[in-house]
Amino acid sequence: MDKILIADDNLQITRILSEFAKKEGYEPIPAYDGDEALELFSRHSFCAVLLDVMMPKRDGFEVCREIRRVSHVPIIMITARGEDFERIMGLDIGADDYVVKPFSGGEVMARIRAILRRIEPSSQGGSSTLTYDSLSVSLDKASVTIGGEPVALTKKELEILWTLLSTPGKIFSRDNLLSTLWGYDYLGDNRTVDNHIKRLRAKLDKIPHPNWQIKTIWGMGYKFEGGLT
Repeated sequence: MDKILIADDNLQITRILSEFAKKEGYEPIPAYDGDEALELFSRHSFCAVLLDVMMPKRDGFEVCREIRRVSHVPIIMITARGEDFERIMGLDIGADDYVVKPFSGGEVMARIRAILRRIEPSSQGGSSTLTYDSLSVSLDKASVTIGGEPVALTKKELEILWTLLSTPGKIFSRDNLLSTLWGYDYLGDNRTVDNHIKRLRAKLDKIPHPNWQIKTIWGMGYKFEGGLT
């Protein structure tokens, strides 16, 4: 049975989410502070993590950063209503989605299902590895190489690169990337995508790759462009 880590210091919230997780066929593992969440994460294999922003000892942002150092597991942040900075910061440091209090347990489970569907390309009958010239991107192995040299990317950077590489030459708008990869209707600026693209390019550019690039199409979005000289 797949396990879900539910980290929130509110006993009522963890109890409600645990009941919904059980109904969906998951095994919920609750944590009530940031230290306990990281300790449990080190001992179990989870298919997803629900992470409250405001927790004792270590807040959700710090826990998210620590998890992202070692894992690409889907992370959904639980934020306070109206706190846009929490939502933006959580997504920028590697969270996959967010829910705002108060929320329904059914909505949370639906978001988990949506994220898990997006990260399982093999279940759609397609390949989980894409290559172009010197570049190789594997979702199954969560790995990227350029000319055989590994490039360490975050989960979201990997997903952005995969999406662009899956259709070379196609322009993806910021809103399209947000809805595809974050799975929600974004109500604010779209700097989240710009920041991820900037960090992704910086990492890729450490290894020369003269035959391809991630190109900005001003006023439209981004595309993977090959055939360069």
